[in-house]
Amino acid sequence: MKLAILIPAYDAAATLPDVLADLGRLARVRAGEWARVVVDDGSRDATAAAAGSGGAIVLAHARNMGKGAALATGFSFALSGRYDAVVTMDADGQHAGGEVPLLVDAAERLGADIVVGSRMHDVGRMPPLRIFSNRTTSAFVSRLAGQPIRDSQSGFRFIRCEVLRQVRLTCRRYDAESELLIEAGRMGFVIREMPVRTVYSGGASHIDHVRDTWRFLRLVGRSLAARGRSGA
Repeated sequence: MKLAILIPAYDAAATLPDVLADLGRLARVRAGEWARVVVDDGSRDATAAAAGSGGAIVLAHARNMGKGAALATGFSFALSGRYDAVVTMDADGQHAGGEVPLLVDAAERLGADIVVGSRMHDVGRMPPLRIFSNRTTSAFVSRLAGQPIRDSQSGFRFIRCEVLRQVRLTCRRYDAESELLIEAGRMGFVIREMPVRTVYSGGASHIDHVRDTWRFLRLVGRSLAARGRSGA
């Protein structure tokens, strides 16, 4: 399988080297087969330099455009490069690179088009506010996607490129991750989850809880309106 491991990054120079080194230790990461791709979303620090030094393919935005826009840039790269699938993961070290092969294997074993790395089996390590917001948003996403999804906010995912050819993201911030699941589910793509480990380092988050909650609610409203028009 030709796989792009896609890492959207913003001001991640401090954490990105360890993330890329972790991925570099994967025995199955081979040139021309599994590629590490970093989208530098207009960082103010040395994120691009850290990505290049770590052996990643670097795609750069001239200014900060949001995680959804960074994902869209990475998805376009994967499609133009004729990759079979993408694994997305965060640049802050919260996802264990060694679990990438497990996501890939789960997709094959479960016949899934998307596999979400779920953290909800071990919520004791998750901040209380994030537990609440994740459960709430996941309930909405599950209903709109028509499939049970316990951790809709996880950025650690396996996605077949056939999904990316058909789902066009309109959201440009964190709501894009929910949009992808909702639209993929509506189109009949199979979404499954797999338990993963997550490390909470206590570092600053780029999430704006007020604005990003409002963006999510707008997405839900649009999705419900579209569902009403289609009669689904």
